[in-house]
Amino acid sequence: MPVIYHVTTAGDWASAQLQGFYTHPSLEAEGFIHCSQDHQVSGVLERYFAGKTDLLKLVIDTDRLTSPFVFDWSPSTQDTFPHIYGTINTDAVIDVQPL
Repeated sequence: MPVIYHVTTAGDWASAQLQGFYTHPSLEAEGFIHCSQDHQVSGVLERYFAGKTDLLKLVIDTDRLTSPFVFDWSPSTQDTFPHIYGTINTDAVIDVQPL
């Protein structure tokens, strides 16, 4: 069961639970939802969420995803990150951890 992670707000996760799936503006803008491997989460928090509160880390079981995910190279960080090319079905989220 390979897992990946996505950082979001409590409000966005609550909305996803009502809809049955999670989406993010990056899906429309870039074609995928940004995710991370465990060792990458702290850098993501520093780069994109500094000073923000009410954050959650979604723990995603990739075997349960109904949308494809791919590891893509990020030239800005010189690292490979998992990207989900579609919505995240909520039953693929096996844990939600406050940050």
